Amino acid sequence: MKTRVDRACLVVLLLVGASTGFWAFVAPESWHASFPGFGLDWLPRLGPYNEHLTRDTGAMFLALATLSSAALRRVDDVVLTRAAGAAWLVFNALHFGFHSTMLHMYGLLDQVLSMGSLGLVTGLALVLVLPGRASGQGASR
Repeated sequence: MKTRVDRACLVVLLLVGASTGFWAFVAPESWHASFPGFGLDWLPRLGPYNEHLTRDTGAMFLALATLSSAALRRVDDVVLTRAAGAAWLVFNALHFGFHSTMLHMYGLLDQVLSMGSLGLVTGLALVLVLPGRASGQGASR
């Protein structure tokens, strides 16, 4: 059961990392101007566009996607799966913390969507880090 849950978490994290990273790295001005998409624009309120910072952010998300992909291919490898979860957890816990101090810059809908999406990704990472229940053969994750 834990392996299926881990697999689902890794798929979502892989998609988040790959889509965000690709967009930020390949089209940095577009990403800064219109992230997260869907008619919303969260980044311009946080400061001016910086190509170097934006491409570095894209590269970091692509690196997390790469780690997630490796863990997904070897989802039974507890060390690799937890390492992927830990990497996402460190990034997203700090990311969540920062954005929670910037909520005054946004309307209610943007506040809820921002904290909800960051909370979801943080929660998925936490699931990967937590041990699973012991299986019928006495092994635990």
